[in-house]
Amino acid sequence: MKTQDPMQTHDQKQYLTFKLDGEEYGIDILAVQEIRSYEPATRVPKTARHILGVINLRGEVVPIVDLRIRFNIPNQGIDKNTVIILVKIADEKKARTVGMVVDAVSDVHVIAEEDMGTVPNLKGAMADDYITGIGTINGKMIILLDVSLVAHAALIEDMVSKPAAEEEPA
Repeated sequence: MKTQDPMQTHDQKQYLTFKLDGEEYGIDILAVQEIRSYEPATRVPKTARHILGVINLRGEVVPIVDLRIRFNIPNQGIDKNTVIILVKIADEKKARTVGMVVDAVSDVHVIAEEDMGTVPNLKGAMADDYITGIGTINGKMIILLDVSLVAHAALIEDMVSKPAAEEEPA
């Protein structure tokens, strides 16, 4: 029998919060595998701009997605606060690890269901696909993301947006 995390109940959840261009975002803490200081990734040819490349994580090749580029947010550069959040995502085939570059990690917050607002209809904006809600902590708004959708969409989009290989004449 699986025991339930006492900090995660049906009416409240824990979120790891992080910053992108001064705005605070949150992801379900249960998806977070680890947080690492930034390290350059090995670039893979013909991938989308938001895929920085791959790193070797204890023998596993992990794709690294720059959320600043992915969300069309100005890049503040790399500094001592820049980190890679490693998350586990699952699709119909298997679970995999994906790294997400963010400006800084903020904190872990418990957000009760009554402190979550609905996502406004922004006509085609990122909110339509990735934002699950807007949390409020001490009067501050936090954009809550579905990390599985964000990571999966970034990788799928990369596969779809790759240019077709040029055929050589026979």
